[in-house]
Amino acid sequence: MPPGKQASQSEAAAPMAAGARLEAMRRRVRLSRVAVWTVIAAGPIALCVAVTSTPTTGAAAPTAKPTAVRTATSAADPSGYAQVFVGAWLHSSADNETSAQARLAQSMAPDVELPAPAADAQSAPGSVTAVRRAQRADGAWSVTVAAQYAGGSVRYYAVPVAADRTGSSFTVTGAPGMVAGPARAEVPKSSYAVTVPEGNLSSAIRQFLAAYLTGDGEVDRYLAPGVQLTAVSPAPYTAVAVQEVSAAEEAAAAEHVPADGTKVRVLASVEARDPEGRWPLAYELTIKARSGRWEVAALQSGTAQDGDAR
Repeated sequence: MPPGKQASQSEAAAPMAAGARLEAMRRRVRLSRVAVWTVIAAGPIALCVAVTSTPTTGAAAPTAKPTAVRTATSAADPSGYAQVFVGAWLHSSADNETSAQARLAQSMAPDVELPAPAADAQSAPGSVTAVRRAQRADGAWSVTVAAQYAGGSVRYYAVPVAADRTGSSFTVTGAPGMVAGPARAEVPKSSYAVTVPEGNLSSAIRQFLAAYLTGDGEVDRYLAPGVQLTAVSPAPYTAVAVQEVSAAEEAAAAEHVPADGTKVRVLASVEARDPEGRWPLAYELTIKARSGRWEVAALQSGTAQDGDAR
């Protein structure tokens, strides 16, 4: 075949091949549309099956990494259970196993014997409080419970408690053991090292606490804009005297109120009075300067609510 004729046939074959490929693509698109509409007509279930069974192209979706989930057992808190048990156990006697306290103790710890106090033994404790807990193993806990007696003495008991896998059921697994109480922790040096003299700041604190604790005036007038704080109600005291004010910032000791927006953190030691006596109290506050006066921006030991509240 002459070279010219071969070239002309090759040039003609190229667009024909391209057209054939385009037609094939159109045919596949039409078939896909027909399949989708057929599945939709068959119902939602068929559509879900079609979607999940359709192969995808491109990179495979990354395998989800396992997420650490905190089990209910690790989140369990057996402190209250141990506290109730020790209270019932100390108030019960092996000589009277049918008493309400004895039955309660036995229901919480079926394998634990009841004590047998002598007739002239020290009376049962006035209060029982859980003070510490430690998880020994999965579902196994040790709870330290303090029993305070009328004479002022305190005894500490370590109670073994088991929790189920859901963390909703507990059982005392053994008799309590008397242990030494927790050691007293070292207290870090106070951050309130600046002594605040009598002046605008101490006066503002005194007026605020008088309104907060005795109902003498409205609390709102001493609060910074946006701060919400409700006075103690009913008012528990008849008078409040500020004994000492210490601050964390030097600006609190300034003779005049500083620029607007200046904040200081203070610790106010006060003496509150009511018909039954005098009561030493302490309050941590954040005070903000505005328009030549000090205003309460947060009460750390209360319920002041704004961006600065704690």
